[in-house]
Amino acid sequence: SAASQGTELRPGGISGKRSSSYQKLLNLLIQRFAKLFFGCLAAVTSGMMYAVYLSTYHERKFWFSSRQELEREITFQGDSAIYYSFYKELLKAPSFERGVYELTHNNKTVSLKTINAVQQMTLYPELIASVLYQASGSEEVIEPVYFYIGIVFGLQGIYVTALFVTSWVMSGTWLAGMLTVKFCYLLVSASTYTFMMMWEYSHYLLFVQAVSLFLLDSFALAQSEKVHEVYKIYMFSLFLGYLLQFENSALLVSPLLSLVAALMLSKYLQMNVKKGTFMSRLLKIMYIYLVLTVTLTLNLNFTMNWLLCQEALQAPSQDFFLRLTQSSLLPFYILVLIICLFSVTQVVFRRICGEPLKETVKLEDGRIGERPEIVYHVIHTILLGSLAMCLEGMKYLWTPYVCMLAAFGVCSPELWMTLFKWLRLRAVHPILLALILSMAVPTIIGFSLWKEFFPRIMTELSELQEFYDPDTVELMTWIKRQAPVAAVFAGSPQLMGVIKLCTGWMVSSLPLYNDDDLLKRNENIYQIYSKRSAEDIYKILTSYKANFLIIEDSICNEVGPVRGCRVKDLLDIANGHVSRSGSKLTYNHRLASLLFFFSPWTGNVSIFDITTWYS
Repeated sequence: SAASQGTELRPGGISGKRSSSYQKLLNLLIQRFAKLFFGCLAAVTSGMMYAVYLSTYHERKFWFSSRQELEREITFQGDSAIYYSFYKELLKAPSFERGVYELTHNNKTVSLKTINAVQQMTLYPELIASVLYQASGSEEVIEPVYFYIGIVFGLQGIYVTALFVTSWVMSGTWLAGMLTVKFCYLLVSASTYTFMMMWEYSHYLLFVQAVSLFLLDSFALAQSEKVHEVYKIYMFSLFLGYLLQFENSALLVSPLLSLVAALMLSKYLQMNVKKGTFMSRLLKIMYIYLVLTVTLTLNLNFTMNWLLCQEALQAPSQDFFLRLTQSSLLPFYILVLIICLFSVTQVVFRRICGEPLKETVKLEDGRIGERPEIVYHVIHTILLGSLAMCLEGMKYLWTPYVCMLAAFGVCSPELWMTLFKWLRLRAVHPILLALILSMAVPTIIGFSLWKEFFPRIMTELSELQEFYDPDTVELMTWIKRQAPVAAVFAGSPQLMGVIKLCTGWMVSSLPLYNDDDLLKRNENIYQIYSKRSAEDIYKILTSYKANFLIIEDSICNEVGPVRGCRVKDLLDIANGHVSRSGSKLTYNHRLASLLFFFSPWTGNVSIFDITTWYS
């Protein structure tokens, strides 16, 4: 009976164990689903809130909804005015196909020049925006300008969501994503990583990524097969971009193609870059630095000097680092970067000594530097940070990376465990303390940031700022009412972009920096502010069929923040009217200053009819 009783109990015991294991598996699946659901919900919500914040800030700054169409369009400055003007032309075209054809064979924008605007300006975002606007039936619901800026703000929201997810994946907790978004709200980063087809300079950013992968592969910190798969994706993207951008030659001479092609060729020729001593590897890496240094230091003419004097290519201001420090972002970023960098350095030296990488890194190991994705992001942020220290414009790419890495670090138990391993902590169980700190520290940071900066953000959004440029409004109104339809205007490229958008009239130059002919035009038009004779300037302007010349007081009486970067100074040096040491070689008056002085216009801009100069 005992045997039979045991036999009866045995199946019941097995079924009980099975039901218990099923229950545990079900609970685990529910926990993972809940974590994934709430994490995705937080990511999407953060992106939407950021987009709403930008939209509200934009409305408060420009009073956008209460402005007339002309005043709204004036808020688009520089190259953004050109992009929006082509978007308007697409919507005005009788059909989408006709609009694309007119953009690819555009002879109504720049005098004496037919341009392929889709190729030169990578207008695929504008093409997609126009298709969405017309296909969604938004013509009767929303104005084109609101749809356009709505897409821009929506892309920023997607960008913040991507930062959230990246930090979440790296740290394993969506709390890191929330902290990343809070940092971004405070810093109002208004830039985004874009695809090869959406941004004409994307291959430079991809080059930085390729260098990071190259370093990762050189020190055997990642599988070479995976790295070379990414190289193949780069090559395919370049090839596809070359074809779809109407055989864009800039992609064929890009540093990305040169680097990736050389690395792939070295693999197939059995010339592995990982061979050799540690010093030889460093020399191979320094080769890239020397190529970049030589390329970026050749500034011999006005155009190159003028480009280098642009604000985006200047060193960042102290105010930028002060804001990073006040938001607590920079201190935590430096802490996380130092820990990760030292851990990565330890891993590199272990690899040099022949020690293999662990296939799986556990929390108690305290080796955060052995995770390939961490090594990649550390290298990437150092490269971007080095560029940001020299170039103001790079801060828009580096700062979001700083947000993501800092948030990941303080929320990662592995990073705290790595620190405790170095400190040889014995008083408290290090794993338990690492888990506690990875939750407590970001929570404290989040609440402190919320308490300190949330009132400031609300005050900023509640304040009505004034943006009004009556001189530009008067100029655009005069052009629309008084200028002949076939007139061509000459002036600074930034102002020409606004004229093209607001009036549709033809201009002599555009604020585009990827076309040699347009850059040469800009240099020639800027000669109106030099000491060259009136006859020379007249010949230059008439060679571009210009009918009207616009002179700006801001250039005539420019007080540049950077010494030697005023347009007048750069022209004098390029023309030999003054030496680099500052000694004057000629004493001619500037035509622009004389014209502006005797101008009947009372604003900051003056317009002159060139055809009457010698009549």
